[in-house]
Order: sequence, then C-alpha cells, then structure tokens
Amino acid sequence: MDLDYSVEENQFRAEVRSFLRDQLPNEIARKVHGGKRLAKDDFVRWQKILHAKGWGASSWPVARGGTGWSPVQQHIFDEECADAGAPMQLPFGLKMVAPVIMAFGNPAQQARFLPRIVDGTDWWCQGYSEPGSGSDLASLKTRAVREGDHYVINGQKTWNTLGQNADWIFCLVRTSTEGRQQEGISFLLIDMKTPGITVRPIIMMDGEHEINEVWFEDVKVPVENRVGEENKGWTYAKFLLGHERTGIAGVGRSKRELKKLKAIARRESSAGRPLIEDPRFRDRIAQVEMELMALEITNLRVISSDSAAEGEKKHAPGPEASILKIKGSEIQQMLTELQMQALGHYALPYLHESLDPDWAGDPAMPAYEDDAGPLSGHYFNVRKTTIYGGSNEIQKNIISQMILGL
Repeated sequence: MDLDYSVEENQFRAEVRSFLRDQLPNEIARKVHGGKRLAKDDFVRWQKILHAKGWGASSWPVARGGTGWSPVQQHIFDEECADAGAPMQLPFGLKMVAPVIMAFGNPAQQARFLPRIVDGTDWWCQGYSEPGSGSDLASLKTRAVREGDHYVINGQKTWNTLGQNADWIFCLVRTSTEGRQQEGISFLLIDMKTPGITVRPIIMMDGEHEINEVWFEDVKVPVENRVGEENKGWTYAKFLLGHERTGIAGVGRSKRELKKLKAIARRESSAGRPLIEDPRFRDRIAQVEMELMALEITNLRVISSDSAAEGEKKHAPGPEASILKIKGSEIQQMLTELQMQALGHYALPYLHESLDPDWAGDPAMPAYEDDAGPLSGHYFNVRKTTIYGGSNEIQKNIISQMILGL
C-alpha cells in the first residue's frame, strides 16, 4: 500500500495552505491555538468565508454545493484547517441533519433548508438525548401528538450543545406507543423561536455554557417539518449517528494537539532538562502518535467507502464508525492527559478568565502562561468524548453484534 500523497494531492495541500494563510482571520486563529473561547460570530464568519470560496460543504454532492473533492482531499483540507487554527465547522447542520434531509427529505425541505445551512444563515442544534434516554435513545419520551396539520410537542431534551445560539433544532419525538420502542419515533425540524421552547443552561466544570436543557411545552410544529414517514424516525436517527460518530474521530484536531504536546515537552522542565528526553515519557508520546496514524488510515478507508456510494442516498457508516468513535475519543483524552503531565504543577490551577480573548496571562507562571491557563478546563471538557455520540461501551456492543455476531 502506497501511503505517500500524490503530486496532485500535494498541490491541493499547497492550495489549501495558501487560502488559509490569506483568508483565515488572525484573531480567530489565535483564539483556537490559545484555547480561548470562540463566539458565535467566529464560527459564522468562518463558514461564510468558506462558502464564498465554494468550500462551505466539502462532503456534500456537487449538485448541492459540494466541492467534488476526493476523500483524501477532504482529509487534507480538515488537517490543514486544524493545523492553521481554523474553527471546527459545526457538524450539526453540515454533517448531521443535512445528510438526513438529502437522503430522506422531500424536495421542498431540501430547497428550504440546505442553502441556509451551507451559507451559515441557520445554526442547527440536536435534540436527541433526554434524562434517562442517552445511549438508550429508543426509550425517549418527548411526545408529539398530531392535531390537524401540526404536531404538539411536550417533553425535555438534555445535553444539547450550543442550543443557546441555534435557529433550528432537529428532534426525535415519540409519535406512537404501539409496538417496539424504535417503531414509534419521528424526526422533526423545529424552529427555535417557536413559542413554548425554553433553553436552560447547564454550566460545566470549566464554568462554560456549552450545553443546555431544552424544554417543550405545547410547542406547535407543522407536519411539513417532519422528515420522511411518521414513526420511521429511528431509521433516520441511525443514519445520522453514523455520520456523527465518524466526525468524532477528529484526526486533524488530534494532530494539532500532538504537535502542541511535543512543543510543551521540549521545554526545559524543573528537573533541568526537557521532558521529551525522558525515555518513558517519550515512549508514551510515540505510542499515541502511532495510534493516531492508525486512526488516520482507518478514517480514510471509511470515508473512501462512503464516497463510493452513488447519488445522495449514501449509506450511513456502519460498525466502522463505532471503531473511529472509540479510538478517536480515547486518543483525544490521552493527548490532554499527556499535556497535563508535561506541564506538571503549572497545569493544576484552572483560570476561567484565561478563556477570554484579551487575557494577558498570569505572572505566577510566565513560562507556561499560554498553555497552562485553559488546559485543565480543556482536560475536563474532553472527558465527555467517550460518552457523547453513544458511549464507548455501547459502541463496543455494536461492534460485537455487527462484526463478531455475538
């Protein structure tokens, strides 16, 4: 197997680097590299810049505004964006609900929603998990009762990411209690400005407002906002989750964090020599780097398989998405653990104010101020990666059932 990039692929990498150098706003890149808080405007601004270039949705079909890139080109683009400090393109619209609308939505829904996703007009969030219904998603209880040409929604969603910024939410709701739990679920698109929706913040360990509870009290949703057939939403949910789990792999972001880890470890420590000269610590860096290389190759195989499907109704990644989710999340956690260890006692205090873009550093730790301030908060935040998108324990069950037949 030839793992080297072709001449054309290296030329494409050079084109992406040139674009990022000229178009990625420096103030946004500084925030990303410094672990600072990103505002809604940062994400929207970057999406609009990409859309103006024609790169707003690299994985979409060309007919829908996609780029026509090969899987390797998409991988190179993601890698270069992460390395340059570009914000992650929010997946909820581009990589989660958009593929569902393309595959199962009607032409009116496709014409209405897809252009506003790719140009950054609409910000989407997800309404899947509920109290008591996380990895066991089929047990969800949020109820949708049809009354004429509307559904009336009552219930609660939780662990909703960035819903405080969202214009729309895609939701799984229960439209029937007959038969198996999976057979009574429908997939709805809901305007977040609809009366009866309340977003309540959940403040995390790092003091940040990233996730929410979303309450629905007699919320009226037009039937025309249902994707596909009533009571068939579980099929669409599984399709979406395959795309979500593939995205969690985060190869480009992990390669950026690996580079940061090596930079920290090369600094002179309190012992008088760089930590990277310690054979045991160097071995741990080598181990995570090898695992990341293996993940990268696996990720390329998965996206290549998906791109081989014809038309817009591409198959959802199967158990291979679970493999990517498990290893990707474990590697992300391993990298933050090693960064914390490399910083030593400088990593212990968490300074919430260090997430502010204009934070000038702490004179008590001048040698490490750029890294130490936000790092412990980032470390705790990354603990969630093995849980969201379906916990890793559930992913192992999927692998055992679908690959091993157990």
